[in-house]
Amino acid sequence: MHQTATHTKTAGVPSIPSTKTNGKYLKRAYPFYLMILPGLLYFLIFRYGPMFGLFIAFKDYTPFRGVWESEWIGVKHFVRLFSESDFLLLLKNTLFLNLLDIIIAFPFPILIAILLNEVRKKFFKNAVQTILYAPHFLSWVVIVGITMLFFRSQDGGVNMLLEVMGFDRVNLMTDPQYFRWVWLFHNIWQGAGWGAIIYLASIASIDPALYEAATVDGASRLRQIWHITVPSLKSVILIMLILRLGNFIDVGFEHIFLLQNPLNIQVSDVFETYVYRQGLVLGDFSYSTAIGLFKSFVGLVLVLGANRIAKRFGEEGVY
Repeated sequence: MHQTATHTKTAGVPSIPSTKTNGKYLKRAYPFYLMILPGLLYFLIFRYGPMFGLFIAFKDYTPFRGVWESEWIGVKHFVRLFSESDFLLLLKNTLFLNLLDIIIAFPFPILIAILLNEVRKKFFKNAVQTILYAPHFLSWVVIVGITMLFFRSQDGGVNMLLEVMGFDRVNLMTDPQYFRWVWLFHNIWQGAGWGAIIYLASIASIDPALYEAATVDGASRLRQIWHITVPSLKSVILIMLILRLGNFIDVGFEHIFLLQNPLNIQVSDVFETYVYRQGLVLGDFSYSTAIGLFKSFVGLVLVLGANRIAKRFGEEGVY
C-alpha cells in the first residue's frame, strides 16, 4: 500500500534529463548555436558592452581621469539639458519628424505588401519587388548626393528643366520649408520596399481557404483585402508600430546630418546632431551621454506604454 502511494505521488513529476541526453542534444544542435553566435557576439560587444559607459552621464568625465576617478555630479547634466534654450527646438523638430514618419511613411510598406500580393504575373511581381528593394542597399551618402546633384540651384538637372519649362528654380536643399518633405521622401523611397517583406511573409501565412470561401460568397478582391488581408495583418502591424515607438526620439543621425546646412538648421536640428556637436566636436562626453540616456528612457517608456495598451485591447504585443 505504501509503495503504491509513493508511486502515485511521483508519477506526474517529469524526469530530469541526464547529462548523456543533454550531450546528445548539444551535439545534434551545435550547428544552430554556431549560426546564432555572430549575432549574439554583436549584441554583447556593441549593444550591451557600451552600457558600461552610461556611468559617465552622472559624472564630470575626463578621459585622463577615467570613468571611476571622474567626479560624481548626479543629475546635473540632465538639469542642464532641460534648461537649455535649444531643448524645446530639438524636441519639436524630433517629434515632428517622427510623427511625419509614423503617419505617412509607416503605412507604405503595408500598402506595398498588399498590392504586391494582388499581382498574379510572377515575372512582373518579382521585377517590381527587386526595384522596390534596391534602394535599401544604397547608403544615405549616395541618396543625398543624388538629390543634391539633381537639385543644385545653378546647374542641377531638375532646376534646369524647370527653367526651360518657364518655372522658377527650386532651392530644395537650402530652403527650410522643403527639408522635412525631402527627408520623408527619402525614408519612404529607401525603406518602404524592404519593410514590406515582413508583411508579405505574414500575408503568405493566411489560409487560402478564406479567400476561396469569400470568392464563393461573391466578395470582390477589394472586399477580400479589407475583410481578410488587413485583419490578418493587424497583429504584425501592431508589433511593428510598438517597436517603431521605441525609436520615437531617434530619427537617425547620418541622414539628417547629410541634409543639414546652416540655412535649414532651425528645422533640421535634432537630438542626434546636437549630441554630435556636444560630444565629438566640443568633447563634452558626459553631457552627450546624458542626452542619449534620456532618449533611451523615453523610448523604453513608450514601448512599455504601447505594449500595455495593446494588452488591454486583447492584442499580443511584443511580450
